[in-house]
Amino acid sequence: MNLVVMKFGGTSVEDPAAIGRTAAIVAGRVAQGKSPIVVVSAMAKVTDQLLRAAAAASEGDRTGALAISSRLRARHRDTASSLVNNAGDCAALLTTIDEKFDALDEVLRGLSVIRELTPRISDLIVSYGERLSSRIVTAAFRERAIDAAHVDAREVIVTDSEFQKAAPLDDLIEKRAQEKLLPLTRVGQVPVMGGFIASNEAGLTTTLGRGGSDYTGALVGGAVDAEAIEIWTDVDGILTADPRVCPEALRVKVISFEEAAELAYFGAKVLHPATILPAVKKNIPVYVLNSRNAACEGTRIISVAPHSQSPFKSIAVKKKLTIMDIVASRMLLSHGYMSKMFAVFDKHKCPVDMVSTSEVSVSLSVDSNASLPEIAADLRTLADVTYEGKKALVCLVGENIRGQNGIAAQVFGAIRHINVRMISQGASEINMSFMIDEDDADEAVRSLHAAFFQNPDPAVFDVGR
Repeated sequence: MNLVVMKFGGTSVEDPAAIGRTAAIVAGRVAQGKSPIVVVSAMAKVTDQLLRAAAAASEGDRTGALAISSRLRARHRDTASSLVNNAGDCAALLTTIDEKFDALDEVLRGLSVIRELTPRISDLIVSYGERLSSRIVTAAFRERAIDAAHVDAREVIVTDSEFQKAAPLDDLIEKRAQEKLLPLTRVGQVPVMGGFIASNEAGLTTTLGRGGSDYTGALVGGAVDAEAIEIWTDVDGILTADPRVCPEALRVKVISFEEAAELAYFGAKVLHPATILPAVKKNIPVYVLNSRNAACEGTRIISVAPHSQSPFKSIAVKKKLTIMDIVASRMLLSHGYMSKMFAVFDKHKCPVDMVSTSEVSVSLSVDSNASLPEIAADLRTLADVTYEGKKALVCLVGENIRGQNGIAAQVFGAIRHINVRMISQGASEINMSFMIDEDDADEAVRSLHAAFFQNPDPAVFDVGR
């Protein structure tokens, strides 16, 4: 069975036209003899609006929260009515939509009374986006002669109870996927499920964190040993830089799992950072494709990419970072000091991106967040601490960077007009990173792209773009 997991993002299901394009793409895979399993995000912007409704309710603004819900209800009803012409099927779908929104409204009313938005309640509220979109997409597929079957993702994706950023339980997911998805594909049906949402072992709704629909697709792909995982979005694939910053950015035809994971972690928006992991475990190729340009071959992500004549594959930027300088002239070399320092970040669940050390000080970068004063206060029991925000991390990813003589000189020569605050080279064979002021990030990307992508390798890059 030629199983392929197809994940469609919010812009691929944002309105009737987008869902129509998605249906045509899935029908094309079926015509090719493939057995698709479809994972969909919430319609574009719906998750953000659900979060706003939750915030309003938690502040006691029941009217405002219900008004947001009412607008979302109308949007989903209008989309469903445009997609499903059969009167009976349309009526059934509209009834389902109303039932979901009635339940959501009850949650919002209760929240407006208790005024405590816990992670558990937040997950329940935002889950309605995928629960609704997956129902609508299923009905739209059936209208277009695709034998689709709706599957509640919470019955397949099982996690721990860390609400808002739950960790998947791989063994249970594999068991559930083989019980609930494979029987459908064996009889020629196309399972359709929401991404991002899951449940713990007690059946309570959890989520995989923002961007988690990609993760769902990869988890399902790994669980059913799919031959490919397709991530359908609104760009032609992984590009050499953000095209909004660098219009001459090129599509990367093929890239390794390791390189793609580095790019995802360091700011590339095409993939969720965790997406690659389940695919790596099973060595399943991942394709990043454009639902608005289905003819484009996109980017293929595989375990070992072909050698590139170009030194770098892509440039990613991670903004809204803070540099913390920790100076402890008498304690840095003492036993256990570094462990105590990083225990502070662990206590506040604050990940560290880059670290640079000298004889008496440590500089590191973290995501700017509300916990920084508390982190600094805890660190000051060990050392003197200062921190500075509005920084950006620029990451250049390519193969064997450590082994290329003079590459650092070329990189910093290209941005010699920009002040560099921290540098990381050598920790990874495929990554060179540095920290600069956030306001300089776009200029740095344009300068680096002009320096390193003048003569791109046509075997790796779409030079005809």
